[in-house]
Amino acid sequence: MQPSFVLQVFLIFLILCNSLNSRFHFILHATCLNDEGYTLLTFKQSITQDPDGSLTNWNYSDETPCSWNGIACKDQKVVSVSIPQKKLQGFISPVLGSLSELRHINLRSNKFMGVLPFELFNAQKLQSLVLYGNSLSGSVPNYINRLVYLQTLDLYSNMFNGSLPISLIQCRRLRSLDLSQNNFSGSVPDGFGSSLGFLEKLDFSYNMFTGSIPKDLGNLSNLQGTVDLSHNMFSGSIPSSLGNLPEKVYIDLTYNNLTGPIPQNGPLVNRGPTAFIGNAGLCVPPLKNLCNPNDASDASSLSSFPFLPTNNPSSEVEAGRKGLSKGAVVAIIASDVIGICLIGLILSYCYSRLCLCGKKKHGYDKGGSKRRNECLCFKKDESETLSEHIEQYDLMALDAQLGFDLDELLKASAFVLGKSGIGIVYKVVLEDGVTFAVRRLGEGGSQRFKEFQTEVEAIGKLKHQNIVTLRAYYWSVDEKLLIYDFVPNRNLGTAIHGKSGVPSFVPLSWTTRLRIIRGTAKGLAYLHEFSPKKYVHGDLKPSNILLGLNMEPQISDFGLSRLANIAGSGTPVLQSNRVVSDVATTTTATSASASHAPVSYYQAPEAFKVVKPSQKWDVYSFGVILLEMITGRPPVVQVGSEEMDLVHWIQLCIDEKKPLSDVLDPGLAQDVDKEEEIIAVLKIAIGCTQSNPERRPSMRHVVDILDRLSQD
Repeated sequence: MQPSFVLQVFLIFLILCNSLNSRFHFILHATCLNDEGYTLLTFKQSITQDPDGSLTNWNYSDETPCSWNGIACKDQKVVSVSIPQKKLQGFISPVLGSLSELRHINLRSNKFMGVLPFELFNAQKLQSLVLYGNSLSGSVPNYINRLVYLQTLDLYSNMFNGSLPISLIQCRRLRSLDLSQNNFSGSVPDGFGSSLGFLEKLDFSYNMFTGSIPKDLGNLSNLQGTVDLSHNMFSGSIPSSLGNLPEKVYIDLTYNNLTGPIPQNGPLVNRGPTAFIGNAGLCVPPLKNLCNPNDASDASSLSSFPFLPTNNPSSEVEAGRKGLSKGAVVAIIASDVIGICLIGLILSYCYSRLCLCGKKKHGYDKGGSKRRNECLCFKKDESETLSEHIEQYDLMALDAQLGFDLDELLKASAFVLGKSGIGIVYKVVLEDGVTFAVRRLGEGGSQRFKEFQTEVEAIGKLKHQNIVTLRAYYWSVDEKLLIYDFVPNRNLGTAIHGKSGVPSFVPLSWTTRLRIIRGTAKGLAYLHEFSPKKYVHGDLKPSNILLGLNMEPQISDFGLSRLANIAGSGTPVLQSNRVVSDVATTTTATSASASHAPVSYYQAPEAFKVVKPSQKWDVYSFGVILLEMITGRPPVVQVGSEEMDLVHWIQLCIDEKKPLSDVLDPGLAQDVDKEEEIIAVLKIAIGCTQSNPERRPSMRHVVDILDRLSQD
């Protein structure tokens, strides 16, 4: 037998064996994996990129997919597909709709593209559909009414467009509906508020919705938190029925085309003017715009205003006067005479007291002793400054639990923490070991005690875990003190950049930075939205974000510039016989490299043109701080021989398409697994530092986004 023939036979044998082996594996696979497993593998084929290998254990070797990453089962049936934040890229395959027991889909924060397939809604037991943070587009299919058990629909931050399907109102079990940051347009379907009575969360912000706000939204009695309709194109008047919503609900209507009066009922009452900005046609409190009395667009709202009579008396009044009796005329004349006499007596008394005051102003009493002038004189200068000359010689507590008095404070050991043009800050340790931070505003200046007292007591009412608490104050002509809780763990500037002259420095981990970012955002959101007067900080920077024992942030120096101005403080002289001057002191500058950076780098561009501060100033400052925490760089960056602020430097890096590693703080090198979160926060920072204040998000919206990062 020739060798070539033997070789051919051998090759044919190998081919047959390989074919049989393939068929054997196919049969084996077909007998092992169930139908739902094959369905999920078909879904896997629609994913073009899986850089983290999240779906590597999705294969044919298992009997069911219940042990696969992101899959949960009940009674061997798939009930949940949850693969968030895995950088998956591809399309959402319609085969998911064939999973008969599927109840939860969570594909948030990936890179899915394309449309939402209508076949997906064949999974009629679906309870939650979470797709936010992708690049999905197109409209929401009208077949959504098949999902009669749907409770959560979250499409936030995609590119969906078109109008809302009218069939959405048939999803009567919906509790959370978030469609924000898309391109939805058209009007909200009729019957929206009447049909979706279980809704607890509603967010339509940053879309292009038009038409009027549905009047039946007031029927959504289970709503909580914020009802966000901001940054749309809603027009017409604000329905007074919105006042039927729970009073704790915050209604955000900013930046629409709303007109007419603002109803003064329910949660619409006592909202600051910032709650309605961006609607030039709105009028009445809290806005300065006055309503046109001829505008009858909302008679129910106008009815609460007093009637203003005309200058011409009515015919009824004239007829009444003609019918007066002689007795009534005599009574009227007598009362007029008595009234004139009383007015004359009062004027005579006041004139005599005024003259007496003038005579005694610089004189002595009959006993020859000089005494304080106590007469009540109607003189402008003295009446307005009477309260401003009051001396305060005791410690005024703003907290009922304050357990010390002025003597104890003056006897305590004090260490200088820092000083600036506004005053010196001391660490004060009482005899019992309790520690406070005391800011001395200096001496001299105009003495406006009542104004100072009002301002400081308002600040003392602010209670939030991310805002330093003001506990007490002291006022006298020569001394003004503010007593705060002591926050022990330095400030954010030192934590980011280290302290000048101290070689040992451990960079903050990303987890710690994110905790600080989230806490700072919550503190600002409290000032902006939930404090009694919807405050603006106006001077936010890393040096006044203090860090507690567990690195929890607390915003300090709120209202300080205003108090210093009232107190007339100049740069105080460092002197106190109670201070241990040679104990370690700290600077409030952010770092050696950033200590000379002007505050203007944290201020919004419009702050140099507009006198009155706005909440969007704080948003910009917060954005700069985020960039500082992500990059590890000071607010001014050296680029060659020139200096550039951090905001423009980041934009330059984006334009030049530099890799993320060139931007990140080298101290974050160990947090490579947190890249997705870092990019998300970087996007927030870029949004906060937009040059146009109207394009910056609210701090409440920033808090919502940051809270999502901690969710699975």
